[in-house]
Amino acid sequence: MERLIIKGGNQLHGEVNCSGAKNSGLPILASTILLDTPAKIGNLPHLQDITTMLELLNSMGALINFDEDGYIEIDSSNISLPEARYELVKTMRASILVMGPLVAKYGKAKISQPGGCNIGTRPIDFHLDGLEKMGAKIKSDARYIYLEADKLNPIDFIFPKISVTGTENLMMAAAIIEGKTVLKNCAKEPEVVELANFLNNCGANIVGAGESSIEINGAKSLKSDKWDVLFDRIEAGTYMVAGAITNGHVRINKIKPETIKIISSKLMEMGAIVNSGNDWVEVDATKSELISKDISTKPFPGFPTDMQAQFMALNSISNGSSIIEETVFENRFQHVGELKKMGADISLDKNKASVKGVSNLVGAVVSASDLRASASLVLAGLVGKNRTQIEDIYHIDRGYECIEEKLTKLGAEIFREPAEY
Repeated sequence: MERLIIKGGNQLHGEVNCSGAKNSGLPILASTILLDTPAKIGNLPHLQDITTMLELLNSMGALINFDEDGYIEIDSSNISLPEARYELVKTMRASILVMGPLVAKYGKAKISQPGGCNIGTRPIDFHLDGLEKMGAKIKSDARYIYLEADKLNPIDFIFPKISVTGTENLMMAAAIIEGKTVLKNCAKEPEVVELANFLNNCGANIVGAGESSIEINGAKSLKSDKWDVLFDRIEAGTYMVAGAITNGHVRINKIKPETIKIISSKLMEMGAIVNSGNDWVEVDATKSELISKDISTKPFPGFPTDMQAQFMALNSISNGSSIIEETVFENRFQHVGELKKMGADISLDKNKASVKGVSNLVGAVVSASDLRASASLVLAGLVGKNRTQIEDIYHIDRGYECIEEKLTKLGAEIFREPAEY
């Protein structure tokens, strides 16, 4: 186990490159199960979840090679063991993404019940209902889900609730099912669009990704060449908030500004200056008196739930009061108690947090409960007086590549050390 130590008070200045998105890389890696030829995937972030997915594919029989040019070649054309083992994926919810491709390509799958961050109920009933309607026979126990199908059939399916992984799973399965599948009430996230673009590049026929309704005309076979993973919009947003919360001036490169415009807009509402170019965005808060603003999380294109904790940290030291409403996950306020240890004035009422800005935060020993909670504590530590010690940082290593190196480059005093238990 390791911890992060932060000495707060430094204005951040400079620029960093944004990493590839874990939430784009994981479904694309899972989708290589559908391909008849090797795929080369680039811009994958060096994160534990990506490593786990590669190990999972390898354990099923896929061949993994690391090229000198930074691409990873995955040959999943001869999967011999269509099983996602419990001990390998118990901490990674994205393991569920191999379910659709496996049962579509190989007619069976044994999938560990999903793990990941404990941020609330994230049912996989939608995945299972869709696959069952396609013709899969499904059984389950406390640890595994078992699926079998001689042949899957195209369907018309309406998601009862918008689900990113549900949309991705059924879209992948339908990509090689003969006939037309129509999915409605789909997730519109850029990562869903990116998966559809990748599959179309491989020979799939997917229309409507990024809209509420997606139509998939199944292809007989899929083949691939090279593909670079989309940038991580949540990492970009986190560093934008890091610039704002320290009254600094930070530029993030290798991004698409239009994809994070809702984050930019919220920062400008709060008083920061935000500029952008073709592949960069910068936040200048060096002369800003930031004003606390209300936030309500929504599925894309609404305000992302994955940025809620970071903006709570920012609101906690901004002028005025705000209400932060979490509508996506019911258990995503676990960072509140830790921020209050640092002097934040926050009160909870069900799915709403009332935040009153304070003049400063104070360093403390805090513990990270999930991935984005970790990021909020790092941001708070950047402005907290004295020293902040963040325990259980394995969560942050699942979603942020080299976070202390990037923040150090921007002028933060942050380092990692072994934890003593």
